Amino acid sequence: MPAFVFCGLDMTNTVALNPVAAEVERIRGLLRDQALGEALSAARALLARVPENRDVLYLTALAERHSRLTQEALETLEAMERYHPKSSLLYQERGHCYVALKDARGAIEAYEHAVRINPALPATWSMLEGLYKMSRLEAQRQMASEHVRRLGAMPADVIKATGLFCEGDLSTAENVIRAYLVTHGDHPEAMRLLARIAITHEIFDEAEVLLEAAVRLDPDYVELRRDYACVLLDRHKHVEAIAEFDCLIAIDPKNIDYRTLRATATVGLGDHDEGVRRFTEVLADSDPTSPLAADLLLSIGHSHKTVGRRPEAIDAYHRAIAVRPRFGDAYWSLANLKTYKFSDDDIAHLRHAETDESLATIDRYHICFALGKAFEDRKDYETSWHYYARGNAMKRAESKYRADLLEQNTTNQIKVCTREFFDARRGWGCPAPDPIFILGLPRAGSTLLEQILASHSMVEGTQELANIPRYALQLQGLNPDLNNPRYPNSMTELSPEEVQAFGQKYIDDTRIYRTSPPYFIDKMPNNFRHVGLIKLILPNAKIIDARREPMACCFGNLKQLFARGQEFCYSIDDIARYYRTYLDLMKHWDEALPGQILRVHHEDVVDDLEGSVRRILDFLGLPFEQGCLEFHKNVRSVKTASSEQVRQPIYREGLDQWRHYEPWLGELKTALGDAVTRYRTS
Repeated sequence: MPAFVFCGLDMTNTVALNPVAAEVERIRGLLRDQALGEALSAARALLARVPENRDVLYLTALAERHSRLTQEALETLEAMERYHPKSSLLYQERGHCYVALKDARGAIEAYEHAVRINPALPATWSMLEGLYKMSRLEAQRQMASEHVRRLGAMPADVIKATGLFCEGDLSTAENVIRAYLVTHGDHPEAMRLLARIAITHEIFDEAEVLLEAAVRLDPDYVELRRDYACVLLDRHKHVEAIAEFDCLIAIDPKNIDYRTLRATATVGLGDHDEGVRRFTEVLADSDPTSPLAADLLLSIGHSHKTVGRRPEAIDAYHRAIAVRPRFGDAYWSLANLKTYKFSDDDIAHLRHAETDESLATIDRYHICFALGKAFEDRKDYETSWHYYARGNAMKRAESKYRADLLEQNTTNQIKVCTREFFDARRGWGCPAPDPIFILGLPRAGSTLLEQILASHSMVEGTQELANIPRYALQLQGLNPDLNNPRYPNSMTELSPEEVQAFGQKYIDDTRIYRTSPPYFIDKMPNNFRHVGLIKLILPNAKIIDARREPMACCFGNLKQLFARGQEFCYSIDDIARYYRTYLDLMKHWDEALPGQILRVHHEDVVDDLEGSVRRILDFLGLPFEQGCLEFHKNVRSVKTASSEQVRQPIYREGLDQWRHYEPWLGELKTALGDAVTRYRTS
C-alpha cells in the first residue's frame, strides 16, 4: 500500500481560521515528509488538547502504526471508535494495523466494515482482494476485484466527494460533486452520490429524479438500482419499488437484502399476509442469532398487529427480544399494542438496560417510552412521566424539526388560498368524488373515524397515504429554500390542465390501495396543511377534521413514539405550537371553503356514537348502516398506534387520561394558551 494516503475532511477553508485545523495540516505534512518522530510527538500533543477530534485521533494512530507502535495505534483507534463509530477511516486504519500484525481475519473484518460505510475506498478494496485471494475466498475476491475495476474507472473528484460524504461533510461533498457534474455532464456514480446527499436531507423527490436518470445511463449497476428502489420505497411508490426489487432478485435470487426490501414493499401495499410469508422465508435463510433476524421478527410482528393477530404479534416481538435482549423497538412495540402488560421481571430488566451507558440511544429512548407505558398501566404516574419525559428529550435532541417552518407555511397558505383564489378556479381539477380525507393531529381520534367509515359497505379504508404531501414537495421544486419556499405560492402558477392532471394522478396513484367500494379514505393527518391543494385538484373530495380536546390530544402525542415523522411530538413547546397553528389554519379553511369541511370532535363521538355517525354519513351523502356502530367487529388492517383500541367498543376511560399527569403538565397548559377553549369554536 502507499506509504501515506490521507483521507478526511477538506480543511482548505478552515485552516486560516482554526489553529487546530492548521496544526492538523502541519502534521499531515510531517507524515508526508516521513518525519515520523516529530509527527507523532505533535499528534499526541494535539490529542491531549482535543481528545475527541476525529482527524487528530486518526493521524495519531497513523503515525503510531508507521512508527511500528501497532498496539498503541489500535488503542488510539478504540478511542476513536467511541467518539466516531461511523468513520470509515477508523476501520480502514484498523485493517492496516491488522495487516502489520499478520492477522488476516482481523484485517478482513476491519476492511469490510470500512467499505460498508464508504464503498469508494480503492486501496481498501485492493487490500481486500489480496486478503480474499490468500484466504481462498474466490467469490469475495471477484467481488473486490470488480470494485477495484469500477473505482479505477471513477473520476478522482467523485471518489473525493464520496469520501467526504461518508465522513459526514455533506456540504463540501455536495459542492464538489455538483461542480463535477456541471463541468463533465451526467455520470452515474456522481448522480448517485448527489442523490444520496439528497436522501440524507430527506429531499426524496430530487433523489428519485437523479437515480432514475442514472439507472437509465447504467442499467446493469446493481447498487445503483438498489438505491433507486429504496428511494421509491421511501416515497411510498410501492408498485414501482417492487418492480425494481424483482429485477434485482432475478439477478441474485438468494440475496437477503433484496428479498427483505421486497417484503417491506409488499407490506407497504397493504398485503400483510404475503409480507409475512416473504419475511418468514428470508428469516429461514438467515443466521437466527443475527441482528437481521431480530429486525425480521419485528417486521413480522408489525404485520400481525396491523391485521389484528395480537397473539402472533406478541410472539414475534418476544422472539425478536430473545435474539436481541435489549432491543428497544421490540419492547416499545409490545407497549404500543396498548393492551400488553409488562411483568415485574420485564420492568426490572428494562430499567437496568436503560441505565447502561453503552446502550444505543435509539434503544434507550424506545425503552423509555416502553417503561412510561408500563408504569402508566400500574398507575405509577410520576414514574411513568419521568420515563416519557426522558424518552421525549432524547428523541427531540436528534430531531431537526423547526416549528417556524410550519408557522411560515401556515401564514403563506392563508395568504394564497383565499376564497377568491378558489372562486377564480371553480370547475378546475379532477371531479372524482372518491376520496374522503380524514385529517388533523395524530392521536385525535382519526383512526376511530376511519374504522367507523370503513365499516360502511360503500367506503374502503386504506392507510395514511403520502400522495398529497408528495405533490406538495413536487410543487416546492428541487433544491428548495426552506426559508423562502415556493409552495404554496407555486399553486397560483398552475394551469387548469396541470391542476386536472394532479387530481387525476392522485386517483390513479391511489387505485392500487383500493378494491371495489366507490369511496375510500386517506387518513394522513398532516394533510390539514394541504387542504388548499386538495380542494384545488379534487374539488369534490370530502374532508373531515378529526379534533380532540388539546390537553388530551397533546398529551397523547407526548407519550407516543412514532415509527417515523411527526417530529413535533417530542417536546411540550413543539406540540403546543403545532396544535395552535393547526387551529389557526383550520379556521382559515372554514372561511375560505365554507361548508366544505366537517369538524368531528372525538369527545362527541364517544358521548353519542350513533348521532355522530349519522351526522358524518349525512355529510358524505351516504345511507346509514348499522355496521358503522359495530366498527370493532371489522377485521380490516389498521396500521396506526390505535389499531388495538379500534377493535374494541367505545369506552370513555381514555378521554381524561391526561389528568393523571396533570401535576407535570402545567407547562403544556400554559403553552397552549387560549387553545384550551377556542378549539371548540375555531
